[in-house]
Amino acid sequence: MNAIIPTANNLTIASTAPGASVGASSLSASPTFSPLYQQIKALITQSLQSGEWKPGELIPSEMELASRFKVSQGTVRKAIDELSAENLVVRRQGKGTFVATHHEARSQFRFLRLAPDEGVPHYPENRIIEVKRMRAPAEVARLLDIKSGDSVVFIRRVQSFSGVPTILDDLWLPGSIFKGLTAERLNEYKGPMYGLFESEFGTHMIRASEQIRAVCADEAVAGLLSVDVGVPLLNVERVSFTYGDKPVELRRGLYLTVNHHYRNELS
Repeated sequence: MNAIIPTANNLTIASTAPGASVGASSLSASPTFSPLYQQIKALITQSLQSGEWKPGELIPSEMELASRFKVSQGTVRKAIDELSAENLVVRRQGKGTFVATHHEARSQFRFLRLAPDEGVPHYPENRIIEVKRMRAPAEVARLLDIKSGDSVVFIRRVQSFSGVPTILDDLWLPGSIFKGLTAERLNEYKGPMYGLFESEFGTHMIRASEQIRAVCADEAVAGLLSVDVGVPLLNVERVSFTYGDKPVELRRGLYLTVNHHYRNELS
């Protein structure tokens, strides 16, 4: 028999016997089973999405969350383990668990995958070339899951390492979310762009999907990156997602890899 467990925010989660289904699913022809820790994980994620705990803030302890959701501390720990593995929260020994933020160095380099062949990774200098509002072309709209012709903010910038232009980025952002984003604001802000998106526009990047291919620099690109026409580049197309798997950024970057390489870890 299913026991419905009340929660502090008037949501319910179903505690089921092994092999049983959750809630109304038990009445369907093809029941699905969601382990209890996954349900707790979903509830914690919902609190993150709603802003109950903001980026960088300490979340309640495992004991407090267990009491709130009326489950065991081990169930909460397993939920937080997954949230930590997905970089939604960060555990700090002796301090507790915090909401992940793009203002932390570890988060910045999670999304910046270009690493120097020698020396330690460091964040590049930004030069904003252009910022404008425009109507979304069909392909951009499709990737951002908005309507063709909807407002988007277009940004073009060059990122340099030790004064050497290395990345040419074109970005498209939904205009409805990034109202008030201007070249002046981007130039004033000295931290990572995702940090600005998080603190001023309430948009936290959770994950990204990328496609990478090799291309050659055309005349316009060669001029911006100070290289010869035809120099090989990596073309990295990224769609970044926030909570609820909602796409909130399309980025097309051209990477010069003379002194850098694209680094990824598979697990």
